[in-house]
Amino acid sequence: MTAVSVFGAGSWGTALALLMARNGHSVALWGRQPEHIAKLAAARCNERYLPGFNFPDNLRVLADLAEAVRFAEVLIVAVPSHAFRSFLTNLTPHLSPKSKIAWATKGLELQSGKLLHQVIEDVLGPEIPAAVLSGPSFARDLAANLPTAVTVASRRIGFAKMLAGLLHNNRFRAYTTDDIIGVQLGGATKNVLAIAAGVADGLGFGANSRAALITRGLAEMMRLGLAMGGKPETFMGLAGVGDLILTCTDNQSRNRRFGLGLGKGLPRDQIVAEIGQEIEGIVTTKVIHQLAQNLGIEMPITEQTYKILYENLAPLDAVNNLLLREQKSETLAC
Repeated sequence: MTAVSVFGAGSWGTALALLMARNGHSVALWGRQPEHIAKLAAARCNERYLPGFNFPDNLRVLADLAEAVRFAEVLIVAVPSHAFRSFLTNLTPHLSPKSKIAWATKGLELQSGKLLHQVIEDVLGPEIPAAVLSGPSFARDLAANLPTAVTVASRRIGFAKMLAGLLHNNRFRAYTTDDIIGVQLGGATKNVLAIAAGVADGLGFGANSRAALITRGLAEMMRLGLAMGGKPETFMGLAGVGDLILTCTDNQSRNRRFGLGLGKGLPRDQIVAEIGQEIEGIVTTKVIHQLAQNLGIEMPITEQTYKILYENLAPLDAVNNLLLREQKSETLAC
């Protein structure tokens, strides 16, 4: 048995806590809202974000950050990307020399465009063992104990293997890699493309359009990822094409549902309110678009998604802009 603390009591953090507890580990689930944590403690279930899954006895819920950090050496962060740096800053005074940190957040820092491992190095220093968990995984499927496979990436492969071992069971496979850049970019970029796929489906376009968008979206993901130091095999794996297919095709994806609403002409505020949880792709679209511009990387689907979200371009006009582009050869360089 290993002690593990999970930070972020939304659907994904709760699902990870359930997985670890079911694997026999002693787990603490921390949330920043005391009233929400009180409800979790009373109901022994996350009725707001992940209803229907009772907490095992070895899963406790905590509202005290210091207590949650003291509880375990392995710390898994599942807070939104916009809160990532501030959360780490609050975490810092409570860390011990034995602390190890992992994160399951799929995004980048808006203000700086940094990958989250860079934010960790800024705040916690380069010496702390750090790993990212990513791949095609919906919280409800994981909580329902449906077969799932993900990737754990760390520059310290020993920590990646340790974390994968804590997660692994007969329904959950965790693979390891040292490509921490590629895994993060795959997990972030797929949210942008899922919005685009949702827009296309919301407009009433068919399966042909969705398949084309996913395929050309993968080309965009790889162009950016390779330019930033990711490995080709990562983008052809679980954290790349696997996660991309999942989020572009299933309505459990908040990003896809957000795009669907936009394609149907619904007001943006209404869509966000109905979804009721963080939609990482909204912020990530802005960051990825800026990175592409800075690096001179052509990402037309991302560009049109950005214009829909931040320049009020009509979704149908964005599609027409894509279709009217100059004819090219189908290579990653085009």
